[in-house]
Amino acid sequence: MKIKPFFYAPVICLLAYILPVAAQENTIGPDHVYYKNIRSVKFNQAGDQLSYPMITLNGGDKLELSFDDMDNDIKNYFYTFILCNADWTPAQINQLEYMRGFSENRIQDYRFSSIALQRYTHYTVQLPNQNCYPIKSGNYLLKVYLDSDTSQLVFTRRMLVIANKAGVSGFIQQPVTPKIFRTYQKVNFSVNTTGLNVVNPFDQMKVVILQNYRWDNAVKFPRPLFVKGNILEYNWEVDCVMPAGKEWRWIDLRSFRLQTERVKNTEYAKDHTDVYALPDIERGNKIYQYIKDINGLYYLATIDDYDPFYEGDYATVHFSYPAAEPFAGYNMYIIGQLTDYECNENNLMVYNPNTRAYEGSLFLKQGFYNYIYGLVDTSVPGSLPDTKVTEGDWWETENNYTILVYYRALGGRSDELVATTTLNSMLSRK
Repeated sequence: MKIKPFFYAPVICLLAYILPVAAQENTIGPDHVYYKNIRSVKFNQAGDQLSYPMITLNGGDKLELSFDDMDNDIKNYFYTFILCNADWTPAQINQLEYMRGFSENRIQDYRFSSIALQRYTHYTVQLPNQNCYPIKSGNYLLKVYLDSDTSQLVFTRRMLVIANKAGVSGFIQQPVTPKIFRTYQKVNFSVNTTGLNVVNPFDQMKVVILQNYRWDNAVKFPRPLFVKGNILEYNWEVDCVMPAGKEWRWIDLRSFRLQTERVKNTEYAKDHTDVYALPDIERGNKIYQYIKDINGLYYLATIDDYDPFYEGDYATVHFSYPAAEPFAGYNMYIIGQLTDYECNENNLMVYNPNTRAYEGSLFLKQGFYNYIYGLVDTSVPGSLPDTKVTEGDWWETENNYTILVYYRALGGRSDELVATTTLNSMLSRK
């Protein structure tokens, strides 16, 4: 992508940012919050905020779901699960065939915030539980809604249930194609289908590759290069490569009282707190430097030995990205798990000609956050954010790649998730 800055013209810039952002937004995906009073939705394996909501079928694993309601009252939140296929379309199968227990359940555990200046109600529930648990493997969509009314959808989250019926192994290597040799990473892997009734692997088997648990830029359904009996080999130089990116930017918000890392200054008022982050410079042409990150995720935490879930406070965090001129035909967004990897008006960065920088703000809870900046082409609806200019790509970057293997039995009505593995680009490199 070749992006040229243009000289600032007040009328042109004003029109560019007044036009509806909806035309430039990504299509709403399965991980989305519909109510503005809902914040800090975390869905992960019990006790590990940096894990993915993935469990083994009948394995006894537990997941934790938690979120904050900024209205600071008590509401009747319910949840249910929908079985989906590999492409996240609802499976044409009755809920009785993939779930046991009640079709909907109320979230009963809540607690009002304490100590924090910002008042809210913290809700939590452990899943699956005796009231509701899956009996089939596959992709599940968790729906949380109000007052037992599914039309009042509050937010959705993905969940994966694995039945270990196949094997998958692989490694990461540098591509050999000169054009992407220094900027991409290649995922090589094989799938062992022994034990599965696979007659046509090209129709019955599907694979998805996630980089750092992201679905917005996932490699979906590459075809095997070779089929050797029960072994499917995937090592395409085209389908199984991904831009490597760089280590993620970060900000430490574990304390609003102390000046933590990457915080420029903090302003306090009677009813709110404003945190100003240090400016984030362009990294597209900067050499690679390894900095340990958490691969785009965030976790809630405090330095002051408070419970971050119901004692952690909130602040409006202001970000800035210096640029001599705005990028013509592109909008800039701040991206990460903190924004659900979406691009909308909530995380849009607006160019300020007075400071010669893109500026934006997010309402965040105390914790540690990773993020990057991406540019979206306004002339292509639904286009993905591009980070080549703002961040750059280096093949040495540390990334996690999760390989998901799906299987559709002959006559089956849903895609089963039969194998998964996670490869690290440094630990699994060849």
